Formats: sequence, structure tokens, C-alpha cells
Amino acid sequence: MIDDISIRYLDTFTDKNLTNPVLIGGLPGIGQVGKLVAEYMIHMLGAEKIGEIHSIYLPPQVIIEENGVARLPRNEIYLYKAEDRHIVFLVGDFQSTSNEGHYLMTDAYLDIAAELGVKRIYTLGGFGVGHLVNAPRVLGATNHEELKAEIDAAGVTFDRDEPGGGIIGAAGLLLGMGGVRGIDAVCLMGETSGYIVDPMSAASVLAVLSKLIAVPVDPTQLNDRAAEMEKVVQGLLESEKMQRDEELSYIG
Repeated sequence: MIDDISIRYLDTFTDKNLTNPVLIGGLPGIGQVGKLVAEYMIHMLGAEKIGEIHSIYLPPQVIIEENGVARLPRNEIYLYKAEDRHIVFLVGDFQSTSNEGHYLMTDAYLDIAAELGVKRIYTLGGFGVGHLVNAPRVLGATNHEELKAEIDAAGVTFDRDEPGGGIIGAAGLLLGMGGVRGIDAVCLMGETSGYIVDPMSAASVLAVLSKLIAVPVDPTQLNDRAAEMEKVVQGLLESEKMQRDEELSYIG
């Protein structure tokens, strides 16, 4: 029987004494913004996988790999050694399917952070605005007032009315529960329509995050994807405008 939540480190990961580590959480969410950023960074930096997380709180299904082999859904931990710090990445297939599971899995993520000596967490996500966005802002939230000046200086927008409904899932709970456990946490949210996978929003978040952690990441490939998506968005905006104009032509 599978455990409620199981965390397994790979045999190749033997040294948990990390240097000034930070944790970056990029689990699936609105516009897949956080997932895009974290997985892009893993790819570009060549981060190494060090662990897997399985849980009964993930959806009851299997993932079919490209070779046709099925596996259980999982979340994964990657590690990158920068010049003066380690970067721990939390990515994966899904978030929890239940409210209880969100809390329990977030607690498990914080156990990992504590075990690895993490003092700062960055959670990444999308902020759904319900319409197409040409120049997405990056909105922020922190779990300590004194963190705001640093985050604001990196180009993050703090708007007291946004996000009005709070931050759902691990991206938000890592702030709240992290604060209880004495871990500083920041959430970076790229504006996105919420209708599409949004590399434009991801590129905005990546630019801010790179400043905050002082680890340069070549944004070229993500910017190329964002440019392609911008063309798609422009086409959709023009279609919407044409549709509105046609509707107005029937009035009066």
C-alpha cells in the first residue's frame, strides 16, 4: 500500500549540507506559469534530480510516458549549485485533489525545506485576470513585511486589492505555513488570462526571479516562445475586436 505521502531521495544524493539554499516551487497552476518557469530553469541550468514525492492526494491516474510505459503521478525535487548557493526546485505533475491534501503535502514540502536548511522560499504562479494580456505584470506577496522592499525593488507589484481571493494551493500555503515554521517566503505571480499556457507571463516572472536570486538564466528560448504566443494573443485580440464591432453594427 502506498503511503499517504512518501518522499524518496535518489541514491546519488548523499550530501544534504547545502550552501545558503533557497527553494523555488513551480507546481502546475493558472496558465502553468510557475511550472513553465521552474522547468525552464531546471533545463537551462542543468539541475539534477535528487528526489521524488508520491502521494494518495495526487489524482488517481497514471501518466503515460512517450515510450508507452505508465507510471504513477509524482512531484520531483531538483538541485542546482550556483556560485554561492544551492537552488532547490519543486516541480511535478499535479497539485493535491483535496483541501486536506493541500495542507498535508505543503507540510511535507516544508519538511524537505527544513531538512535541507532552506531559509527562503519562492513560489511561482499565474494571476488570472480573465482576459488576454499583452504586457503581464508580476504581482507579489510575502509572509513578512520586511521582505517587501527587496521584492518591490526587483519590479514586483504589490496591489492591496489583488489577488482579491487569496492565493490557492501550494503557492499560497507555503507562505502561510512557512511563516509558522520560521521560513521566509515570497510568491511571484505573472498576470495571465488563465485560458492558455502562458510563456509570456512566465518570461516576466523569470526576469524578476533571476534578479532576486542573483542567478542569471538565459531567457532566449522562453522569450522566443513568448514572442510566438504574443502573435497568437494579438490574433485573438483582433478577432475579439472584430466580433465586438460586428455586434455593435447590429445595434440601432
